[in-house]
Amino acid sequence: MTEDIGSTVPRRQLGRALKELRVEAQMALDGVAEALHCSRQKMWRIEAGLGPVRPLDVRFMCELYGTSRALSDALTNLAAETKAKGWWHSYGNAVPDWFELYVGLEQSASHLRGYDESLINGLLQTPAYIRGVFQHRDDVTEEKLEQYVQVRLQRQGVLTRRLPQAPEVTIFLAECVLLKRIGDAATMVEQLTHLLEITELPNLSIRVLPLSAGAHYGALAGTFMMLSFPPGNRSKPDPPVIYCESLTGALYLDRPEEVTAYEKVWTSLDALTLSTEESRQLIDKTLGEVHGA
Repeated sequence: MTEDIGSTVPRRQLGRALKELRVEAQMALDGVAEALHCSRQKMWRIEAGLGPVRPLDVRFMCELYGTSRALSDALTNLAAETKAKGWWHSYGNAVPDWFELYVGLEQSASHLRGYDESLINGLLQTPAYIRGVFQHRDDVTEEKLEQYVQVRLQRQGVLTRRLPQAPEVTIFLAECVLLKRIGDAATMVEQLTHLLEITELPNLSIRVLPLSAGAHYGALAGTFMMLSFPPGNRSKPDPPVIYCESLTGALYLDRPEEVTAYEKVWTSLDALTLSTEESRQLIDKTLGEVHGA
């Protein structure tokens, strides 16, 4: 499992555990940073699960918080797993630092729910469509463009993997993304055909939000992905994460009130989107129009 998800899950688990111990010990983040002779930013990154953690630092924090030897040993062992690398590390800067966390979360999720209003979701894109998305970036070379394609195609393996079990995936697409021309007509024919074919997967549901829905609550949220996680060896699963991406970075939201807000958005979208079969019919109709253009 660690080979598939890299260090993402161990980092999150360790970060939450250390934060809980610090709060129980009634210690401020600044005080712990001073005791460890490190910056407050480093402590925040550790507790947020955003980087590898030295076992020595974990051991020292556990002593500072007065934890038992057994718990200290368990967390120290977990720290060693925070340095594991997932497959995406081999692609260098084709996977930005701010996106590495998302890829790890995506690989470890048991349920993915996404709403896309500007492009077809990356998990559903064909190679030609991917090239059409990235080719207009001013920093892209042919080599880098091919890396972008390969990263996205490898991510798509999560839909059909056998071990661990593939996640349940529900994607809501705004109808406008079906109409938006990315690449040439042949690219769109291939992409729309792929959407029809991939809906045969038992764990994947693609539903379209029609233009006739008009103004809606989801428009306030924009494109986002909701990730839920299996319990694994824990009695409670990792908390859900909401992922929102921009050109130069991303937001990772996991506070209960944030998750609740996006659950309300999802419920609103769910009521407005077409059924799976109706969505297939609309995609097929759009495909016919592109063919005839």
